[in-house]
Amino acid sequence: MTLPNPRITFLLVFLIVAFLLGSAFYLEYARGLEPCKLCITQRVMLLGIGVVSLIAFLHNPATIGRRVYGLLVSIWALGGLYFAGRQLWLQSLPEGQVPACGPSVSYMLEVFPMADVLKALLTGDGNCAEVQWTMMGISIPGWSAIGFAGLILFGGWQAFRRA
Repeated sequence: MTLPNPRITFLLVFLIVAFLLGSAFYLEYARGLEPCKLCITQRVMLLGIGVVSLIAFLHNPATIGRRVYGLLVSIWALGGLYFAGRQLWLQSLPEGQVPACGPSVSYMLEVFPMADVLKALLTGDGNCAEVQWTMMGISIPGWSAIGFAGLILFGGWQAFRRA
């Protein structure tokens, strides 16, 4: 069985990531869903995967390069899975245990030191516990976790495949 060309598969991942980011912006701007801090962090992880995949497509590396790019995709996706899991955990907390909601990211960038902004982006707050939208009973971070898990598998497949 002939495996798909690595260059084409990296292009496919780039296009999927572009679609997912486009969907996130659609939900934000067309549907009015305000992204929480962990949502923004997950978007950054997706962007990292997209950039790595685009560079891999343009570079068209040999075996070692393909493995490096595959591992980089898996690392970015592992980060995304962590933040999606954290958001799912916040969404599962009883109402009394949900952390307090903080200010918006744009306000924090204007007023707070960058270290505080980064800490908020990495830990989330009460806004991240709100389920704003579901599809087939699964919230946005649930779908994100599924997608990131698939991207981890893709990166591992690219890194360790023989052809």
